[in-house]
Amino acid sequence: MKALLINGSPHKAGVTNLALEHVAKGLAEGGCESEIVWLGAKPISGCLACGRCREIGRCVVDDVVNTLIPKAQEANGLVIGSPVHYAAPSGQVVSAMHRLFYTGAVDWTGKVGAAVVNCRRGGAASAFDQLNKYFTISGMPIVSSYYWNQLHGNTPEEALQDEEGLATMQQLGLNMAWLMQCVADGAAAGHTHPGRVHSAHTNFVR
Repeated sequence: MKALLINGSPHKAGVTNLALEHVAKGLAEGGCESEIVWLGAKPISGCLACGRCREIGRCVVDDVVNTLIPKAQEANGLVIGSPVHYAAPSGQVVSAMHRLFYTGAVDWTGKVGAAVVNCRRGGAASAFDQLNKYFTISGMPIVSSYYWNQLHGNTPEEALQDEEGLATMQQLGLNMAWLMQCVADGAAAGHTHPGRVHSAHTNFVR
């Protein structure tokens, strides 16, 4: 079992990374591997809506998003981590996730997902909610902890004082390891994900 953890902060070793490191501790505690991938500090293009990704299996903008595709294909779970910017996830992580999920190169069904956010004070709930939308539109079970997955502090030194937040992250990793194993055990017993059986597209413009 392996989880892909995405650091969507422009600061490689900031609070988002600290949160993901504690998620990774919980995953290891549950017997699962993990990899933290930093999106970097350079601008990331948003989706151009060209549709070419559906033909070639990758984005025409050749950047970190294309490096994420094979990692996501291999992973059993995905954790998206982001700082809170104006009560929303970072611009880097939103642009990257729009393109990663839209490519169609990854079959997300049955993979488990979780989002973690960090902020100095407020805006965590709305950012957390926005990130969870990627999972709910992709047939992914969402992993929870025992509180919302948020860590408070403007610097890693401050965030280390948020003991409840750090414990929430580590428990999230442990819960994720358990759910990924449950999915694998269920598939081995013949209970595979049903996939998209019922599908329709309705255009409300008449």
